[in-house]
This record gives sequence, structure tokens and C-alpha cells, in this order.
Amino acid sequence: MTLSQPKDRQALTGQAPAASGLTREILAPAVVVVLGSIMTILDATIVNVALPTLGQDLHTSISTIQWVPTIYLLAFASVIPLTGWLAGRFGTKRVWLASLGLFMAGSVLAGLSASIGALIGARVIQGLGGGTIMPLGQSMLAQVAGPKRMGRVMSIIGVPMLLVPVFGPLIGGALIDAASWRFIFFVNLPVGLLAIALAVRLLPADGPRPAHHRAQRLDVPGAVLLSGGLALFLYGLAETGQHARLATPSALGPMAAGAAAVALFAWRAPRVPNPLIDLRLFRQRGFAAGTAVNLVLGVALFGVALLLPLYFELLRGRTPVQTGLLMIPQGLGAAAAISLAGYLTDRVGARRVVPAGILVALAGVGWFTQIGAHTPYWALVIALFLIGVGLGATITPAMAAAYQGLPRAALGQATSAISVVQRVAGALGSALLAVTLQQATAARLPAFHGGIGQAGLLAAASPHAAAALAQAFGVSFAVALAITVLALIPAAALPRRTTPLAPTAVLPRKEA
Repeated sequence: MTLSQPKDRQALTGQAPAASGLTREILAPAVVVVLGSIMTILDATIVNVALPTLGQDLHTSISTIQWVPTIYLLAFASVIPLTGWLAGRFGTKRVWLASLGLFMAGSVLAGLSASIGALIGARVIQGLGGGTIMPLGQSMLAQVAGPKRMGRVMSIIGVPMLLVPVFGPLIGGALIDAASWRFIFFVNLPVGLLAIALAVRLLPADGPRPAHHRAQRLDVPGAVLLSGGLALFLYGLAETGQHARLATPSALGPMAAGAAAVALFAWRAPRVPNPLIDLRLFRQRGFAAGTAVNLVLGVALFGVALLLPLYFELLRGRTPVQTGLLMIPQGLGAAAAISLAGYLTDRVGARRVVPAGILVALAGVGWFTQIGAHTPYWALVIALFLIGVGLGATITPAMAAAYQGLPRAALGQATSAISVVQRVAGALGSALLAVTLQQATAARLPAFHGGIGQAGLLAAASPHAAAALAQAFGVSFAVALAITVLALIPAAALPRRTTPLAPTAVLPRKEA
């Protein structure tokens, strides 16, 4: 029996079990899923608190240092669509263990890096290793849960997804202050070894794989078009931060080529037998709306997560561990909202829950648009708490809504598509707001040439420079606010009520 096959006969038929709670069939594999997710998702944001230190030690600019989190998310996203093929070809448990091993190898190389180029390369290896872990877990949990418990099951995944990245800066800050930034990567080794030990013990051995899985071909052209296109587009976006003028050939060329490659992927996918991502899923209103909410909010709020450590450390002079402590209210807000949001989603539908969460997030991000060089910390704490509540009340309910009404056979492809969207959104948000901050700072401080260390020195030396840097942060948060507002559009199209999964239905195939 493989990881993706439910043990519960009732789950297979789409019927809810007699007990209303979460059963052992869900919780036992969830232990492994959550532990693996903690390690890989933690690494998506634990480095944020280290970015000022990394920028100074490795002598690089804001628009370059953003590649440390961005390239990880991009590599993470590029391997997610391969999860189904890899599991079918080699077995779920083997893929899980191999992925953990590759992630740990990348962590060692990242900790040993002596240059920004070496660190970025190691982050690619980490992302490639970590990308398959969460989709396998999400797909399995969705299979065994049934629609009545989908919101609560997605909350299990949402705990590491929302809370671990928030508390990651505190862990990273403590490691940096006590030892070195290198230990934010070395800390993955004991966690990874524990995850491997539990996976060997708790996950069942791979059974015989169906012949059609072994024979299924990998969509190599689709992988090249999608992953290569996204990488080109983000590279061009980052290049805009290196020049005073945004419209330069070195920036517009890669962005145009990347957009064209992604568009070609979208045109090609419905016309091939086994596409990397089945775009027919987006014909389902609930799936399209839930995925769009994840995309838009991911761009805005993952970008905000990059800005905040830079603000606290460069402008306010806080240490990394102090920055981690200051960001705890966001985790508390998410913890306060996520379980309640999952329960309400099961009862009244995501269409009522998600817009309310977006409005709360807007209040928090809007507060940061008025940020200054001496904004009281109590005001920042309240804003962070509101953003956390907004995250907890939007991301996982939107995911649950995306799954509802889909045929069971489509859950694997649906999980892959949502996971890709979430990581691409994080990469795009990090790159976009880093470039916005660098451009806004250069426009207000003529002496600024892009270096992170230089920005901190300028702010510390002159009240005028500190005020100008605060204005640049305000502009960046205003961009995040505008993007967050756009999330209200797909949120209005979310389904009103929970609908059951169709156990045997298939998605309509586009006519030739």
C-alpha cells in the first residue's frame, strides 16, 4: 500500500466516517508530513532575518541578496509538478527519503558557502530536495479526509506553513547572535535525521506500482518551459533593481522571454496527454478562485515577510534575535485564526471566511504604509498580529475551497498546481518588493548604491537619511497593500458551501 492510498474504505467512497474528529489514518501520516514540512518550510523564511547580515558579509545589494530566499522558492516550485511522476516511477517512500537526503546535502553546502554565488547554488539544491515533500503529504491527507473535514485537515498542513515561517526568524536570530549565520542551515541536519527516522518507521513500504504509472512519460518540454520561464522572468525582475531606469534591455529581455515561455506552456499543456500541470483543473470555479487567492496573497504577504527584517535591522538597529521576537505577534495572530477559520470553512464555506481574513490583513499592511523611523513598537506589534490573523483566515480556507468539488482522481494534480502557485507567489513577492525597496531607496538617497550595509550606515548617520529610508519602506508596503486588495476579486468567486468530492468523475478533456 502506497502513501497516497487511503486505508479507510469510507474515505475511498467519499463518505465521512462516523466520528466527526480526525482519525488515526489521518494523524499518523500527518506526524511525518508535518515534521518534514517544518524543516523545508522553515528554510523558506528562516533566512529572512539573516539577509542584512548576509548582505554585509558577502558584500552584495538588496536586489541580489533577495535571490537567497527567491531561488529556493523557485527551485522548490520547479520540482513540485514532478512529484506524481517520481512517486509513480520510484515509489512514494523512496522519493520522500531521497528528497530529505538531498535537502540535507544542500543545507550542508549552504552552511559552508564562501560567496553569494555558492550560497545561491546551495539554495537551489535545497529547493529541489524540499519540493516534493509537502505535495505528497497534502495529497494523501486530502484523499483520506473527505469534504466534511477538509478545512480542519488543511489546518494541519497550515500549522507548519503559517507558524513555522514566523517563528523561523526567532530561531535564525538566536543562531546568528549566538554563533554564525551558517548555523541557520546546519540546524536542518538533526531535524532532517529525525524526519528520516520517523518516515522509515511510520510510512508503509511501497507496494507494487501500477504499470501505467511506471510507463507514464515525464513532460520534459513542459518542465523546461514552466521552470525556465519563471526563472527568466524573475531574473529580469531582479535586474531592474540594479539600474536607475527600470526599462533596460538586460531586464526587459529576460522578463519578456520568461513570460513568453510560460504562455507557451499554458498553450501547450491542454494539448498533450500527460501535462506537467493539468490546466483543465482551472475550469472548476472553486479551484480557480482558491488558487488565485493563494497566488495574490502569496505575492503580497511573502514579500512583506522579506521587508520586515530589513526594516527592523537596517532602520531600527535591532539585532537578529530581537527581530525574531518582534515578529512573534504575526505567529500568534495566525495561531488564533487558523483553527477557527478551518472550522468555519467547513460550516459556512470559504466565500464568507476568506474575504473577512483579507480585510483584516489589509488593516495590518495598511498600517505599515505609514511606517516611520520612530514608529512605536506597540503599533508595529498590532499590525503584525492583524497580518497573522489575515494569513490564518485566508490561505488554508482558500486551499480547502480549491479541493472541494474536484474528482478524486484529480487531487494529485490539484495539489501539485496549488503548491507550485504558492511557491511561485512567494518568489515573485520577494523579488518584486526587494526591487521596489531598492529603487525607492535610490530615488530618495542619491548616495545609496544598493549595498545593504551602506543603507544601514546611512540611516544611522543622518536623521534625514533615516526618514528617507522609512519612506522607501512605506512605498514598498503600499505596493503590497495594493496587491492584497486584488485578492478580494477571486475571493468573491469562492464556493458558498462545501461540496463533496466526486469519486469517479473525470475532468472534461478539451476538444481538439
